[in-house]
Amino acid sequence: MFTGIIQEMGTVSVINKKGRVAHIEILSEQVARSSDIGDSISVNGVCLTITALQQGMMQFDLSAETLKTSNIGQLKKGDRVNLEPALRPSDRLGGHFVTGHIDGVGSIRRKNRIGNTIEVEIRATEEITKYIVKKGSVAIDGISLTVVDIETNSFTVVIIPHTENITTIAQKGVDDTVNLEVDILGKYVAKLLHSPATEGKDDKLLTILGKSGFI
Repeated sequence: MFTGIIQEMGTVSVINKKGRVAHIEILSEQVARSSDIGDSISVNGVCLTITALQQGMMQFDLSAETLKTSNIGQLKKGDRVNLEPALRPSDRLGGHFVTGHIDGVGSIRRKNRIGNTIEVEIRATEEITKYIVKKGSVAIDGISLTVVDIETNSFTVVIIPHTENITTIAQKGVDDTVNLEVDILGKYVAKLLHSPATEGKDDKLLTILGKSGFI
C-alpha cells in the first residue's frame, strides 16, 4: 500500500526485455538506502518487488501482466521515474490509498501553465473515468493528485510547484503516456451498489451518493 506522495526521482540504469517479461535496474539515492530485498516499491505507480540491491541500485523483475497493463515497458535507459516505498503503519497518510495496481494507461491531452501551476488534461477511457469524481483523488504515474474537472473521456488536474519539482509529471509532454490508478474506495462503492445483496434495499444511500456525485 502506498500514499501517492513521491519520495524521490530515480534513474533507469538498465532495462532488458526477454519475451513477455523484463528486468529493470533503477538508481536511487534515498529510497534504496531505507529498503531491503523483498520490499515493495512504487515505480511510476507500479508496485514492484526488489529482487537485488547494491550500492543504490534496485533491481526488479517485470511480469507479463505488468508490461500489459502499464507503460513501464516503454522506459529507456536514463529515464527518470517516480519512487515511493510502501507505507509503514507509523507513517502519515498525506495523499490517498494507492495500491500500485494500475487500472490503465492514459495520455496527456494538453498542458497549460497558469501562474506558478500547471493544468494537465489526461485522456482516459470511460472504464477509468467512471470511477473518477470531481475533487476526488487519482494516482498519475504514482502521484496522488486531486481531480479538478472531469469529462467522459478525460479529466483535469493541477500541478503545484512542489509536485513539479520532485516528480516526472512536468517533464512529460502532450501525447506522452501515464499510468492511472483510480481511488480504490470508489471501486468498492461501485461494486457494492451493483451487488445483488444490496440492489433495491437502500434507496436512501443511493440518493445520498447521487447527490454527492459518486454515482
